[in-house]
Amino acid sequence: MTDSLDNISEEIAKRRTFAIISHPDAGKTTLTEKLLLYSGMLQTAGIVKGRKGRKAAASDWMAMEQERGISITSSAMQFTYKNAKINVLDTPGHEDFSEDTYRTLTAADCAIMVIDASKGVEKQTRKLFEVCRLRKIPVLTFINKMDMPGREPLDLMNEVENVLQIHSFAMNWPIGNGRDFKGVVDRITQECIFFTKTSVGGAQKADISRIPLHSQEAQDRIGKEEHEALIGELELLELAGNPFAKSEFLAGDVTPVFFASALTNFGVEPFFDAFIELAPCPHARLANRTDGTEIAVDPVKEPFSGYVFKLQANMDKNHRDSMAFIRICSGRFERNLVVKNERLSKSIRLSHPHGMVAGERTTLDFAYPGDVIGVINPDFFSIGDTISVNGGFSFKPLPQFQPEIFAKIHPKDVGKRKSFDKGVAQLVSEGAIQMLRPYDGIGDLIFAAVGQLQFEVMQYRLRDEYGVDTSVSFLSYQCSAWIIGDMKTFVKSSSSGVVQDQKGRPMALFAGVWEKQYCMKQNPNHQLVDVVV
Repeated sequence: MTDSLDNISEEIAKRRTFAIISHPDAGKTTLTEKLLLYSGMLQTAGIVKGRKGRKAAASDWMAMEQERGISITSSAMQFTYKNAKINVLDTPGHEDFSEDTYRTLTAADCAIMVIDASKGVEKQTRKLFEVCRLRKIPVLTFINKMDMPGREPLDLMNEVENVLQIHSFAMNWPIGNGRDFKGVVDRITQECIFFTKTSVGGAQKADISRIPLHSQEAQDRIGKEEHEALIGELELLELAGNPFAKSEFLAGDVTPVFFASALTNFGVEPFFDAFIELAPCPHARLANRTDGTEIAVDPVKEPFSGYVFKLQANMDKNHRDSMAFIRICSGRFERNLVVKNERLSKSIRLSHPHGMVAGERTTLDFAYPGDVIGVINPDFFSIGDTISVNGGFSFKPLPQFQPEIFAKIHPKDVGKRKSFDKGVAQLVSEGAIQMLRPYDGIGDLIFAAVGQLQFEVMQYRLRDEYGVDTSVSFLSYQCSAWIIGDMKTFVKSSSSGVVQDQKGRPMALFAGVWEKQYCMKQNPNHQLVDVVV
């Protein structure tokens, strides 16, 4: 038994499970792909927002993603990078898919925040960082596109600190910018790391040469005036900047900052090397016992446990199945393991677990805490389910956010109603679209989402995966809230609507924020909440 625990400890120490967060088009999917390139999983990197005929990004497997050049679903991939087992969760950057991103972040032990050097900290970056702060997820900052015209590095550092309210520490410093971006200074080793292009568009690894910062060779390569200016900036950082301690990073109090260009690969390899040294391995997670007491589930000592953070239908068009993504939290997982679903109080044998790389499945014989496995979902799993060998506890529930866009959806061909119903049931189970029923049971179903693009995706997938063309009629509601209190005494306005979600919880739909606020005043004995678990 001791050898087994020692082996689990060793495997956990190798794991790095993280999510990549950013505003759309900051370059996070490019960075994910470069991880695959540097790990040896890809021989040639594709172009993420490629023109017609170019490759799509390896992590964007859905056809619509490949057409539009954006990430819509969260991809889960595992590979080895320099003796570390990497589990990367590539999340959607578009705000219309933020709920999927929030759920994915619960499965991460760390996050990489990608920032466009010309745009700084953008709206969606701020929102996602706040989720990391709430969950105490340590964050590394990757300032991307240094090969393009951008803002001053000190300005970007100040914005990270002021907007996100976190200390920052520059682990490296750029040598030049825009077309003159030629490398970075490693502030820890005091070395200049120069990069040389080896291919067009960063399809191959960049060549690296390391030269002492204060050497004549470094001055010759940079230029005397530029070298003196660089030394001055670094001295200013030492005097006015924050100190760095790994413990403060792990506590979420400081973010290490790296300057690079994911497209050209300049600065990518040093960043990955620093990441596997800094990022935490899987740790204990809080859960609630059936008696209501709270426990910390130890990843080594506790037998297998995990939770479902994502469902995805039709990843394999040949099988038309649904895949449940499970984050392993404790113990060793083995194929054919019998586990208990705490919500259903039922057991199931996990006989065909999969690992994932860009939609391609590989059968897993075993896995460890930090790993993400995919299992076929025969209507056994729902998002947030806890599964374990022993049972008796549930991990903290995943939040559900108030939708803001509402519509009625119908199949154009009534003869395809059965396919429509099947497709809707699958897509709703994934959690991006919510299905609401009139509270009194009279009338059509209402579909709801955080953003309008979700409806475009729903229509696309119903057509592409189920062969059903649909018509969408958007409703005038603009916000909503779950109702907590006695529904018999709830007073609604004439233009608001009352529905119930899939779990039977009552929800009010409003024409605007003013109506929502008015309703709150009219119902002092009720609570209107924007997030439920």
